[in-house]
Parts: sequence; C-alpha cells; structure tokens
Amino acid sequence: MTPHDAAPSQGERMLQNHLGTVERADAFYDRQVRPHLTAYMGDFISRQSMVFLSTADSRGQCDATFRAGPPGFVSVLDDRTLAYPEYRGNGVMASAGNITENPHIGLLFMDFTRDHIGLHVNGSAQLVGDQELRTAHPWIPADSAPGRYPVLWTLISVHEAYVHCSKHIPHLEPAPRPLGLARRRPKDAEYFTGAPAEHVGAETGHGQHQHAHGHPSEHSSIGSHDR
Repeated sequence: MTPHDAAPSQGERMLQNHLGTVERADAFYDRQVRPHLTAYMGDFISRQSMVFLSTADSRGQCDATFRAGPPGFVSVLDDRTLAYPEYRGNGVMASAGNITENPHIGLLFMDFTRDHIGLHVNGSAQLVGDQELRTAHPWIPADSAPGRYPVLWTLISVHEAYVHCSKHIPHLEPAPRPLGLARRRPKDAEYFTGAPAEHVGAETGHGQHQHAHGHPSEHSSIGSHDR
C-alpha cells in the first residue's frame, strides 16, 4: 500500500488477521482507496440526487441520515472538497450539531438506477454560511431547490474515497409519487408517534381508507430537511 493511501484502522487489521483476509484487504486498499476524488468519482457525484451520511458527536454517539435534491445538489468544488446545502427543517440540526463537536463525516452515494454501484467518501466537515460559500464559488446554482434557500452549507474535506460494489444493490426506477392513494397515511410528525390503529384508518363508503384525523399526508418539497 502506497504511503498516501488510507491505512487500515486497528480494528480492521485485527479482524483481518483473525479471519485471514489481510492479503485481500491490502489488495482492495491498493486498487480502490484514493485520498481524493478521481474524475470518474466527481462525475458520479454530479449525477446523484441522494446521499446517505453519518456523523457523531464528541461522545461518539452516531446519527445516520439522508439528503436529497436535484442531480448534483452535492457540489464537487475540487478533487478534495464537496459541499451540500442545509435547509430549514425540523430545527433539530442533528448532523450539523454533531459537526460542530466532531468534524468526522461519512457519505455514501448509491446509484440504484443506471450503474448499480456506490461510492464511499469519508472526510472532515465544517459549516459555512451561504454567502461565504458563494463568494468563494460563485458558479454554484442559486435555485437548485426551487423555493428553498440554504441556511448553511456543509463543506467537506475528502480524506478517502472508494467503491461500494454492485452486489445486492437493488434496481429502482425513478417515478413521481402516486396521488390519490386509497390508504392515507398519518402526517410525518405523527407517523411513528401515533397509535398503531391510526395507520389503518376507517373505511369510507367509497371503499377508501382515511386517516383517523381526516388529514392527507404531508410530503416534503425538493431538498431534504436538516435532521
């Protein structure tokens, strides 16, 4: 493994020795792990409309979440820097709050539609203001999520990037959300906190089911929330 490549953690190496996979692991590090984004990685990220990310606070307590937006909503600023917008959401700011305590961040981009492959990006993050980022990078679109405006940006310094193999990645076809569903689900805020019976609802005279409170479901607009 070349000096500039990411070294295995102590835990990785301990288990590799225990299970006899050191040689295979070293081959993966040498072939796949990069300390920066390749041109192919940057192009892949620019096509993606979702990313899964993980952070942890200063105590090591983790939070996993999801971000989505138009293709390329995660901006590739250069081969060692990414940025994604933070919009107003539930106000918890779990991921951003963790970053103020612990900059380590992990991202997983998954292509479920075309190439059925994934990309891991690990690095360190910091929070910057919208104007600060746009002053440094004026080419970033101002309306990537129509009607929504970033309150912050997460700026990521890439430490390592590597492939997630295609095995077991399901094929998903993009499609608009169906309208007029027979079963109306509870609001987001009530979905996991209401009584289980509320998820079924009462059957109407037209053979449809309605939420106990009679409210249609609430769906977020383009651009994910701040959890």
